[in-house]
Amino acid sequence: MLRLSAEQLNWLCEEIPDAERSPKGGRPPVRKRNVIEGIFWVLDNGAKWKDLPRKYGSKSTVHRWFRKWVEASVFEALMVKAGACVEQEGGFKLYECFVDGSFSKAKSGGDGIGCTKAGKGVKIMIMVDAKGLPVAACSTSASPHESGLVQELFEFMIASQSPQRLIGDKAYDSDALDAALAEQGIEMISPHRRNRRADTATQDGRSLRRYKKRWTVERTIAWLQHFRRLCIRWEKSTAAFQGFLHLACSIILLREVLG
Repeated sequence: MLRLSAEQLNWLCEEIPDAERSPKGGRPPVRKRNVIEGIFWVLDNGAKWKDLPRKYGSKSTVHRWFRKWVEASVFEALMVKAGACVEQEGGFKLYECFVDGSFSKAKSGGDGIGCTKAGKGVKIMIMVDAKGLPVAACSTSASPHESGLVQELFEFMIASQSPQRLIGDKAYDSDALDAALAEQGIEMISPHRRNRRADTATQDGRSLRRYKKRWTVERTIAWLQHFRRLCIRWEKSTAAFQGFLHLACSIILLREVLG
């Protein structure tokens, strides 16, 4: 079972905005610290909201605040702010980045779901720096090919600069992707597929040596899968599932800064 350190919890409480109080008075606002701990409990355990322990407050109240924060893009902003903390402490290592995707089955239906041989679900696409810290993450339909989803990651990058090189597996062996990234000044490195002809080869052995460190992104995906709520998508909303994803990435980044 994962735990939030006191420093991480204090940081989250500071960065998540307080509830607005009605000028007419009324019921006092819920204790924000309990709500954050309750949302983290669901993210960590993967349990249903109805199983939330009473010590975190009413399950309906915690769930209502989670929805409000998702609609206000609070968790997306948290990942950006956590990335800024990393850059203040030394920055991301962007001389090479790694990209990969993982599949999550969708048990409850909803939007943004695609069909694959493994069933209906979504893909978690993630880009990490040379140390394995997430610099971009998103949730998309599982149907499109991964090589066509890379540009979506660049639309939400928390690092101030683009990577010099992007390294992926055979799924990212695409001339169109190579050309698109080259226009941005990024070198795409991935081993060729078996069906590629020798006269169309785009990689040489020297560059492909960097591919041996692709375990970096696989380790980060394993970190994400420790948050059981990301292993199976129970949310019917892509935004809600992505909220959990950005919260998990924020916690990984905070561990680098706060321990």
